[in-house]
Amino acid sequence: MLPTADVSVRPAVPGDEERIARIQLAAWRASHVDVLGEVVLDSLDEQAFVERWRQAVTAPPGPGYHVLVACDGPRVVGVASVAPVAPPDPMQAPGGVVLALEVDPPDQRAGHGSRLLAAAVDLLRADGADQVQTWVVEGDAARERFLSGAGLGPDGRSRRLATGPGPDEEAHVVTERRWYAGI
Repeated sequence: MLPTADVSVRPAVPGDEERIARIQLAAWRASHVDVLGEVVLDSLDEQAFVERWRQAVTAPPGPGYHVLVACDGPRVVGVASVAPVAPPDPMQAPGGVVLALEVDPPDQRAGHGSRLLAAAVDLLRADGADQVQTWVVEGDAARERFLSGAGLGPDGRSRRLATGPGPDEEAHVVTERRWYAGI
């Protein structure tokens, strides 16, 4: 019998929130420094992230909100969260949005992101969703390749978000593009 890796995805449980926050911040610092800038990334409050994740894990705002973690053995190495999206027409099925999908930089490219996305889509389907969407920071070519490989594509929608002061103290704005797939 060949040895197999002990990798999995499971629902997040109380106690995971500190590791989840660290993973999210490390992933953002590794992939978004060119877009968000060091000033914005250095201003992120880790404890505020921990508290938001604690709330998401222990008291989600309603049905259809889920937080998942990817594990390599007992170690939490990634996180995904999903939420329901109301259909544009009451006669259509609801959708779902991947709010977060991050893998700790040293553990990337080992299949954890794919497992998290597959589990997230399974949960959305179980909740009745017929499509999934997510938002991608413009210029995040690695995420675009990952999502494209998973069957998602840009749908033409975009939004601009102020992320805080830039180097010259004016608001730093990023553009996100929505990616979508039927499930």
